[in-house]
Amino acid sequence: MKAGSIVNMGVGLYCKAIAQVNVFADYIPPLFLRLVLAIEFGESGLEKFHGTNWFQEVAFPFPFNLLPPDISWHIATYFEILGAIALVLGFATRFFSISLVVLTIVAIVSVHWPAQLTSVSDLIAGYRIVDEEGDGMGNYKLPLLYIVMFFPLIFKGAGKVSVDYLLAAYAKASLKTSAKKCMSA
Repeated sequence: MKAGSIVNMGVGLYCKAIAQVNVFADYIPPLFLRLVLAIEFGESGLEKFHGTNWFQEVAFPFPFNLLPPDISWHIATYFEILGAIALVLGFATRFFSISLVVLTIVAIVSVHWPAQLTSVSDLIAGYRIVDEEGDGMGNYKLPLLYIVMFFPLIFKGAGKVSVDYLLAAYAKASLKTSAKKCMSA
């Protein structure tokens, strides 16, 4: 067997394997992303729902500082809980993903951002999961990862295991039926 034919055979096997994996690309990855994000945001929302309002101690950035802390607390709580439920179902996924990204950006700026930002090294120091040292350098790594995880859901949608997909399929079928009726009239 020649080296060229071995390489061709290897490339062929690789292409077949990738084709098999691609069959599941619109099913499994968006579902897992939605479930992981739903767990994280649902847990955070339930902690707020059952906890005490600590937003009174937070300095929110403009324009979010225009709302009283109690209203901000309730908005965050219910968007996290309803958003988690919607993500599990794959319902209004883009809307809730964008909403939760905005909520996360506000959380980063208000709570997770370095207290004193005078240099790039201060910013880099805040790229961590937990501020164990209590040095005020922030801990925005995890919220930033959540934002990045939302990007596929925002730009590509909820995937085929979702209410969004079923609604889109229904709407497409309804449009075809309507078009046929118009043509036959």
